[in-house]
Amino acid sequence: MKLLKPTARNPWAWIPTLYLAEGAPYVMAMTVSVILYKNLGISNTEIAFYTSWLYLPWVIKPLWSPFIEMFRTKRFWIVAMQLLLGASFACVALTIPAPNFFRYTLAFFWIMAFSSATHDIAADGFYMLGLKEYEQAAFIGVRTIFYRIAMIAAKGILVVLAGNLATSGFSVASAWSVTFFLLAAIMLALCLYHLFVLPYPAADRPVPRDPKRSASSEFLRGFVIFFKRKDIVAVIAFFLLYRFAEAQLVKMVAPFLLDPRTKGGLGLTTAEVGIVYGTVGAIALMLGGLLGGWVISRKGLKFWLWIMVCVMHLPDAVFIYLSRAMPESLWTINAAVAVEQFGYGFGFTAYSLFMIMVCEGEYKTVRYAIATGIMALGMMIPAMSSGWIQEQLGYSGFFLWILVSTIPGFIVAALIKIDPGFGKKE
Repeated sequence: MKLLKPTARNPWAWIPTLYLAEGAPYVMAMTVSVILYKNLGISNTEIAFYTSWLYLPWVIKPLWSPFIEMFRTKRFWIVAMQLLLGASFACVALTIPAPNFFRYTLAFFWIMAFSSATHDIAADGFYMLGLKEYEQAAFIGVRTIFYRIAMIAAKGILVVLAGNLATSGFSVASAWSVTFFLLAAIMLALCLYHLFVLPYPAADRPVPRDPKRSASSEFLRGFVIFFKRKDIVAVIAFFLLYRFAEAQLVKMVAPFLLDPRTKGGLGLTTAEVGIVYGTVGAIALMLGGLLGGWVISRKGLKFWLWIMVCVMHLPDAVFIYLSRAMPESLWTINAAVAVEQFGYGFGFTAYSLFMIMVCEGEYKTVRYAIATGIMALGMMIPAMSSGWIQEQLGYSGFFLWILVSTIPGFIVAALIKIDPGFGKKE
């Protein structure tokens, strides 16, 4: 007798774990890799340049997002990519102690990044297919919270673990290998869990193709719909430049916290960075995002836009203070990083909601993938040169440059048009 496959399950059974699996690989590739390579003696210029290239899969994911729509189910892609992610974490763990670790680990980070970008496409599409509209609205905060929890676990708990292992007799390389093996085991466990627990929504099937259209024309249709917008220039400028300053800052925060005071850094241990940036900072980021979503639901995105622009960019100045005052108190450092991260979380809500507004309509999954791809490009290009700029200016001069770099964010916010009622609770 053939077993019936459940078309729906309690969303609490799979949404939290799905977004834990979505958040962890991105944070490992974008943030934890920076701390790993800093611990292993790679220069800031090389760290920023090479890890910034890991944004590329998220930049170009719109190129293959139509294939995720057209072939197999999104459930299939989720499980397959989680299996590949677990394997790539294990391969990073195996190659960290190798003589040419930088080359080999970067190769496996690339596999991880491509797998994660594909997983994002499938997971975000599955979220829309697996839930009714009112459930999508009800669980938007839940998915955000668990994505942020993944961030805290990855760049907080796991970094603290690596730091503590390194001070307990393990070599730095061995400490990080153990950490990545643990993450590989967690990801493979999530893969197995989702294989059995994810529902089989009736709508989760390949998008039917118009027989009158070729596969290539169907592939391009989602792109054409997106780029036919009348305000497309302002939209792209906003996606690329709203986070111009943050794209550079994010690559140099961990090196600044880790570098010794003789080099202008704060001289924290790896475990302390896991607490300051990975835990306290990540919690502040999450709280800022939650507050941002709540206030927009009260009065709409248009009302809050300029407040969010200011709250996101102006707190970057705390790093000027840190680089000049060089406080030794962890309380002071935690407070400063928390202020900046809270502001970033609050201000980024405007970016997220604007992206959703732009992507409404036909081929929503493809259009959202295009938008996030442009967003990733806006992070990748500025980040690539951030290490070189920092080494030329020193940390104090670099953070002054970051404050100047916030100006494009204000300019592009003035160019976009927002429906006065968008985001406001009816």
